[in-house]
Amino acid sequence: MDIVCLDLEGVLVPEIWIAFAQESGIEELKKTTRDEPDYDKLMRWRIGVLKEHGLGLRQIQETIAKIDPLPGAREFLDELRSLTQVIIVSDTFSQFATPLMKKLGWPTIFCNTLEVADNGEITGFKMRCEQSKLTTVRALQSIGFETIASGDSYNDLGMIKAGKAGFLFKSTPKIIQDNPDIPAYENYDELLGAIKSRLG
Repeated sequence: MDIVCLDLEGVLVPEIWIAFAQESGIEELKKTTRDEPDYDKLMRWRIGVLKEHGLGLRQIQETIAKIDPLPGAREFLDELRSLTQVIIVSDTFSQFATPLMKKLGWPTIFCNTLEVADNGEITGFKMRCEQSKLTTVRALQSIGFETIASGDSYNDLGMIKAGKAGFLFKSTPKIIQDNPDIPAYENYDELLGAIKSRLG
């Protein structure tokens, strides 16, 4: 049985941290997993920047409330879910993801959790497991699923390469160039066609 594992940010919705960087005027927060392969290092750095500027969860959630899925994302996801099981596997956090899941029609998402103080300051984060995306697809494979995965960043490469099929979507020229063995697509029709061709 097939199951499709999709990244969230950059694939179905805009990058939350880029949107927040634009909203807050803090340019340095535009750095994402497309730029920094080490997610732990990236998040610790982000939390430091937030603390320095006196910003917390509330301000980020206010930005997220204004974010809509990428054009065509909801339709793509609806069609894909009519064909096979789909899980969004993301390194984002439940406190960020819930409003976006509502706009996407409540798909299943596996993500992580922020540690937040009573005053709203983000003090840390708790990852669901080590190498969460790769670990997730391997766990699914261990219970009889064949995985097909798609994402756009360095932290998606493990799950993309581990399954029976994997695709880059709206990725960077550098990641595409460094991974010539992974088909890369720029629009949902192409990605849906590629996934359909590997189902069953």
